[in-house]
Amino acid sequence: MHAYLLVGASGNGAFAAARGFAATLLCPDGGCGHCATCARVQTESHPDFHVIRRSGAALTVADVRRVVALAQRRPLEAPRQVVVLTDVHLSGAVAPALLKTLEEPPGQSVFVLLADDIPPELSTVASRCVRVPFPPVPRQAVLEWLSARGIAEDLAAVVADTCGGNPERARVMVEDPEVAERAALWASVPDRLTGSGDAAVALARQLVESTDRAVEPLRAEHARRIEAMTAEAKEFGERGLPGRKEITDRLSREERRWRADALRAGLGALARSYVARGAAAAAGEDPGGRTARAAVEAVGLITEAAVALTRNASEPLLLQALLVRLGALFS
Repeated sequence: MHAYLLVGASGNGAFAAARGFAATLLCPDGGCGHCATCARVQTESHPDFHVIRRSGAALTVADVRRVVALAQRRPLEAPRQVVVLTDVHLSGAVAPALLKTLEEPPGQSVFVLLADDIPPELSTVASRCVRVPFPPVPRQAVLEWLSARGIAEDLAAVVADTCGGNPERARVMVEDPEVAERAALWASVPDRLTGSGDAAVALARQLVESTDRAVEPLRAEHARRIEAMTAEAKEFGERGLPGRKEITDRLSREERRWRADALRAGLGALARSYVARGAAAAAGEDPGGRTARAAVEAVGLITEAAVALTRNASEPLLLQALLVRLGALFS
């Protein structure tokens, strides 16, 4: 087969699997993991391993043209070449431009497409590929993995609850000194809302600032990664890191995505707090079921806010409006 579609959120292992698959195809020993070929695939420096990443908010015609152009070239070292295209779920109207290449592929090219999900406009492209799902890792599996790495039980539980089933995210989150404090902050929101607009504004500001700090461990890891790549490039005779701007731009996009995920995780923790409040009310005294109904409505408002985030809404204003509405439900 010449085309594969790996479906799952970033960090769930799809890209690592794509890179490992490429090493298997390009390595003379079928992906030994030790030779120069495997090492160059891991660092994306092998001439027959190509990774195309979007240069903006979505894949563009220029990005797809790069894939098509690469497909026409012959491998330089290996019997075949591997072309990886990330974020295909953001291809939108340019997705059909991939079809001809996927339907009539050059014999020496293997395509690996990565997508968070499969929107309707991607269905035709998906039908030309072998689909490989990468679902979120179950909470218990993440918890056991963290425990095996020596992570304290209370910290492991917080990370497993908030990483969204994403092992890569969990691995970095354990380096965040505020991860437990951040989860507690979101969970405390229902008890801190008074119905006052001033209180909502102050709490929204605190939540945004906490979310900003959630990116710091990833940013530190990226700095270490660039330093290591620069040192490796110098060993090969380079004066600096080739493609440094492209690499830093990609890492910056990853940091923005990480921050958005942290905000969604916070909203998830907030929703769970209201679910727990509704369940407690339903099990105890709740005249007319008022508190339980308000909790259900609160979860609906939080869901609406999470959806609005995908449309690039102003986060402070969105959170302020949400907190005011949540406070009014129980006032």
